[in-house]
Amino acid sequence: MAVMKALRKIPPVNDVLERKELSHFGPVLDQPFVSRLLNAVLVETRARLRAEDSEASQEATREELTRDAALELCVRIERFLTPSLTRVINASGVVLHTNLGRAPVPVAAIDHLRDVSMGYSNLEFNLEDGTRGKRDGHVVGLINELLGSEAALVVNNNAAAVLLVLNSLAEGGEVLVSRGEAVEIGGSFRIPEVMVKSGARLREIGTTNRTRIEDYAAGTGPETRLLLRVHPSNFRVIGFTERPSLKDFVELGRSSKIPTYEDIGSGCLADMPNAAITDEPLPKESIDAGVDVVSFSGDKLMGGPQAGIVAGRNALIDRIRKNPLFRALRVDKLTLSVLEIVLLMHLRGDSSGIPALGMLGADESELRDRSEAMARRAGNPAVTPISLKSVVGGGSVPGVEIPSWGVALSPGQISATEMENRFRRTKPPVIVRIEDDRVLLDLRTVSRDEEEVLLGLIAEMMSA
Repeated sequence: MAVMKALRKIPPVNDVLERKELSHFGPVLDQPFVSRLLNAVLVETRARLRAEDSEASQEATREELTRDAALELCVRIERFLTPSLTRVINASGVVLHTNLGRAPVPVAAIDHLRDVSMGYSNLEFNLEDGTRGKRDGHVVGLINELLGSEAALVVNNNAAAVLLVLNSLAEGGEVLVSRGEAVEIGGSFRIPEVMVKSGARLREIGTTNRTRIEDYAAGTGPETRLLLRVHPSNFRVIGFTERPSLKDFVELGRSSKIPTYEDIGSGCLADMPNAAITDEPLPKESIDAGVDVVSFSGDKLMGGPQAGIVAGRNALIDRIRKNPLFRALRVDKLTLSVLEIVLLMHLRGDSSGIPALGMLGADESELRDRSEAMARRAGNPAVTPISLKSVVGGGSVPGVEIPSWGVALSPGQISATEMENRFRRTKPPVIVRIEDDRVLLDLRTVSRDEEEVLLGLIAEMMSA
């Protein structure tokens, strides 16, 4: 009976919505999402009253229940109307962290994006003669200059690039690919399944660890439309391995009159600024070797926005551009504005101004000095400098660890798991890693202008 009496005190919806605590949400109170949120609050209130003992249930007044429901609704509306996509501090040591947006873009690129997106722009308008232009024309010349290619185009990511190339050049026919290169990358994106969607048929040749140029030659036939090489960007096959050279791959394509295509993936445009990163393929080297078409990502080792860049011979790129899918996969002005600045920075030799490349090239001794200074400033014996290993990430340069430095936090009263959990809920959130029951913050992926904020969060965390 006491519980039933308490349940009758649950306020009507209108009584809650008319509370002064909700007055500043006036314009949205009649929105369906507010009704759903309030209904959830009242359902939880009802469940709580049922679970409490009879004496506690009798103590709650309708006024108190109405006020508490209004206050809780305020919290939920505020949370609902706050963007969930937010900046985080990446202290994980993974430079191209796919879950954290991969490559951060340069400030200059953001300034350019703001300038061209806050008003109108010449996205598809030729200012010289007043005619309609091509939207990716703003970057195609820069791509060709960097790669030495005849033509290029841009789509929304490299997965789209692969799909578009296969559909344009091999629909209805066979594509030869080494059995060891029929790979799967993030998000269950598999080359064989993309083949199916493109309308091309996969024909595997060679073995998982060894494929020779003779395997490609033996596999060619009247149905062969394309010879494909896929860079193993997120794994390595080591030991007893073999792969045809670019020279042999290109020569076979030319002698058999079958186009050659290389999916390079990581998009490294120049030698990497870190001695630990070696043997990363360059699109320019493939173009110079005579590969007909290459594609790669814009937000990995190029250090730009998410994009898929396709470059190569003019005749083939023209066929790809005429594919109706190209319009469905094209990029918008925001991507192009950022991409243009990043490409210009590469042309100027200013790769150190590209955040991801700057992080990869950061000197170990500099990182050690920063970690020692941070530990000293933290003023807590539980915060100590530590030698670490960073990784490139983002499906790039697998198996390579880069010497780094950071700070280790010994949690004390709480577990390392709980501290990691709390760091994810700070403002801004901090992404860390755990090793040997300690929380580690790798400074390779922390910018200098984030250090003060991070120090404050560390002090708050260690005093909790």
